Amino acid sequence: MMKTTVYLDPGVAIALRQIAAVEGRPQAELIRDALAQYTRQKKRIAIPGAGEFDSGRSDTSSQTEQILRRAADAGKWRRQRSRGAGR
Repeated sequence: MMKTTVYLDPGVAIALRQIAAVEGRPQAELIRDALAQYTRQKKRIAIPGAGEFDSGRSDTSSQTEQILRRAADAGKWRRQRSRGAGR
C-alpha cells in the first residue's frame, strides 16, 4: 500500500469518525473502500502519450495499464513535472 495525506472538511471528518466507531472499522479502511468503489465506477481515461511512440514492441499500447501498474508496484513510478513547470 502507498501512504497519502487527505484533507477533509470538518463535517466529513466527524461523520467518518462516527461511522468508523459504529462499524468498528479503522477510518483508513473506510476511506480505502470508498475510494476503491469510486474509482471502479469512473471511466478510465487514456494516459496522454500512451501508444504514440515506437517502443519496438507490438503490444505496448494495449499493455499500458499493466506496464504502469508493474512499475508502480516496483516503486519505479515517478510523477514528472510538466514541461512548463518551474519556468
